[in-house]
Amino acid sequence: MVYYGQTSCEQDTERYLDVVKYVFSSYKKEVPLVINTMGWVKGEGLLLLIDIIRLLSPSHIVQMDVYDWKAMAPLTPEYVHLTPGLYTKGKQQAKCKQMGTSGAGNWKSSEGEGDASAPEYKLLYVHPEFPRAGIAGEARVHSGILRDMSILGYLGQLQSPDIGAVLPLHSLVPYQVPFNAVALRVIHTDVAPTNIMYAVNASWVGLCRIPDEIRCQTDGPVLLTQTPVCDCLGFGIVRGVEMEKKLYHILTPVPPENLRLVNCLLLGNVAIPNCVLVGQQGVEGEIPYVTSDYNYSILGSGKLKKKKHFKRREYAFECDY
Repeated sequence: MVYYGQTSCEQDTERYLDVVKYVFSSYKKEVPLVINTMGWVKGEGLLLLIDIIRLLSPSHIVQMDVYDWKAMAPLTPEYVHLTPGLYTKGKQQAKCKQMGTSGAGNWKSSEGEGDASAPEYKLLYVHPEFPRAGIAGEARVHSGILRDMSILGYLGQLQSPDIGAVLPLHSLVPYQVPFNAVALRVIHTDVAPTNIMYAVNASWVGLCRIPDEIRCQTDGPVLLTQTPVCDCLGFGIVRGVEMEKKLYHILTPVPPENLRLVNCLLLGNVAIPNCVLVGQQGVEGEIPYVTSDYNYSILGSGKLKKKKHFKRREYAFECDY
């Protein structure tokens, strides 16, 4: 597993391909592999998909069309063979060049010699017969809800297996991690070293392992200049940063035997669900990390917006964290 750190690869497609290659390199080809591609199939998304097909050489491709809307050509082996991707070239159609002075017999192909053969896979084309399949706006909203639910489910592993009251996150005992024991990197944007602790505090982080040994002449923090493509062993929340003792306080359900391998924290553009912050029980006065006193001029500040064009369902999920 690699922590890409963003919900869309649009801003860094090159790193996305590097991540795909890294993950695919672990495939032992002893069992069938099912690859779930993205729903981004327009413009550069389609070109990136062609790159991935060339890279992974699948035996079958299942292509699902959208009801009453044809935006994509069938991804036949011939189409993928001829079409250029985002980073790979397609085989050019054979061009003819006159080799002699006249006569059709003197025309020969100048392209195609030595080109790789067309990919060999079977295309299974599915056309769903129900309306509103693949509506992009709804897909984004639903994926956001599912992402929050998966994060809440992951944090649920911090709770005691005994049936009883659910403990809020601020009442759980975190791990203490020295600054100089792990390297830090913010994936999705540039953060000045003087502001790095503001970014890391109260954030969702990938607990990763880089092959390099962490060497720091001071008490830290250790900052990486480039985002590594490396193993991710799980996730956690930086519940607090203790500057005096130079410690990160991290909540995570990752078992201790795996935590010993972690030497890198990657912070991406994946936020802790709002209900974790605003629904903290047993807090008197101001809620930690939640404020109404902010400045619009600060980059990244702003109100939480509600989607007004979606109707409220008859049921609702309550957050216990």
